[in-house]
Amino acid sequence: MSQITVLLADDQTIIRDGLRALLETNPDIQVVAEARNGLEAYEQTGIHHPQVVLMDIRMPQMGGVEATRLIKQDFPDTAVLVLTTFDDDDSILGAIAHGASGYLLKDINGAKLVEAIRDTVRGSVILPGNIAAKITRHIDKRVRPETPPAVFTQREQDIIRLLIQGKSNQEIAQTLFLTVGTVKNYISQIYSKAGITDRANAILYFKDLGF
Repeated sequence: MSQITVLLADDQTIIRDGLRALLETNPDIQVVAEARNGLEAYEQTGIHHPQVVLMDIRMPQMGGVEATRLIKQDFPDTAVLVLTTFDDDDSILGAIAHGASGYLLKDINGAKLVEAIRDTVRGSVILPGNIAAKITRHIDKRVRPETPPAVFTQREQDIIRLLIQGKSNQEIAQTLFLTVGTVKNYISQIYSKAGITDRANAILYFKDLGF
């Protein structure tokens, strides 16, 4: 069984210890490194190339939002899943805008956290209802463009709507009777037309356009 490799970034040792103990009870998850701040998270990502960084937001030396930006800039194949106690709009929007694949609060139970990590690797965007509502309120306050900046085919529009629903590539493929590889190609074309590089920002962008 291939394992999901995870890096834990949190300034509290007791939190990291607890997360490691929880995650490593699952045979498909391996914690490969830990970091006490965002800078260490960035450096350790460069060394270990984990599939997922479980990222706190407020840490000394460098916070989680800036660390997310650097990681997604230099190691785009690594997913960042925020796990924090802070649900202020600036933190949420900053993390998502810089490419985080999801935003979770630390009151989540262990089973849901494990499943969120698995879903992140599958390509899903993890936004619980209360977090998604904050993002939606932010979008609703913005002026929508009158027309999209690029013309999307009907098939691309079908995929965009499923992306907005939070479907993974595999789920999109099953819904539209396509192969996962074909879905990935369509998504690459969609990103290219929209000038977007990650799934979370794609969801915000297309909601902004009224899809």
